[in-house]
Amino acid sequence: MRHKVDGRLFGRTANQRKALLRGLVTALFDNQRIETTVAKAKEAKRIAEKMVTFGIKGDLHSKRQVLAYVTDRKAASKLFTEIAPRFSGRNGGYLRLVQTRDRLRDSAPMAILEFIDYEKIKQAKGKAGKEEKTEKKEKA
Repeated sequence: MRHKVDGRLFGRTANQRKALLRGLVTALFDNQRIETTVAKAKEAKRIAEKMVTFGIKGDLHSKRQVLAYVTDRKAASKLFTEIAPRFSGRNGGYLRLVQTRDRLRDSAPMAILEFIDYEKIKQAKGKAGKEEKTEKKEKA
């Protein structure tokens, strides 16, 4: 029986599982959105939300806690400078999990894990990209 045993094992050893989740969380902070299986997304969401809460605190201890988990310093600095300030007024619920499809080769249920304001960020980047292209055309 698995009463009160928390977390998914993914059929991996502890160090493999930790490396998998660290990579998923780091990729999420880098790209703002990732697609993975539902089970992996749910576990990564638990960890990533804790990291965003550390980012909102922003003190030295929080930075050390995040750097001990996130594998890329650029992703960690992006968390503290870009991601955390967007959610400073929220008490949790920073991420959205959208179930999408079943993977073809093994029929695993897939999901997209993204920040709740991802669409706004995507639109803002799209508009900025279009403005840069028009400026380049005008200069030429």
